Amino acid sequence: MKYGARSDTIRRMKRFSLLPICCGLVAAASALCAADPEGFVAYKASEIQAHAKAAKLDENKAGVDRVATWGNHGFMIVRREGDGAVETHATQADVVTVISGEGTLIVGGTVVGDKNTAPGEMRGKSVTGGTRVAMGTGDVFHIPAKVPHQMLVPKSLVIQVVKVDTK
Repeated sequence: MKYGARSDTIRRMKRFSLLPICCGLVAAASALCAADPEGFVAYKASEIQAHAKAAKLDENKAGVDRVATWGNHGFMIVRREGDGAVETHATQADVVTVISGEGTLIVGGTVVGDKNTAPGEMRGKSVTGGTRVAMGTGDVFHIPAKVPHQMLVPKSLVIQVVKVDTK
């Protein structure tokens, strides 16, 4: 082998030894570009059901799992096994999606027996003069702040609620 031929072989070997490093850098750059945006979260249906089953029922026959909070909004899973109290939120709107079950949502009207239960939160025994709306799997409801609402649940209802601060 001549000196020049050996030199060409060494150059080719160096070129090929850089190939895995270059491929690794390209793969790493691709992974960084494909990463989820900051704040992005995904919940699978199985995770939602697990949160609902794990929620312990309170005296209002509701189990609440506050899954996450981001800035001015939060995400909750609620399992109801009976009628709920009337709720009025002074500074939060609710976006409710029915995951499973059926019920009746009463919105608006006048709260009977209302009392403060926390800052900006009122609860009552019932509501008069409200509008009744059937609730079923897949339905979505937007309930503005300051609007009384109550869920009547004959058996069981699982909902996800996005609470949005409006102030």
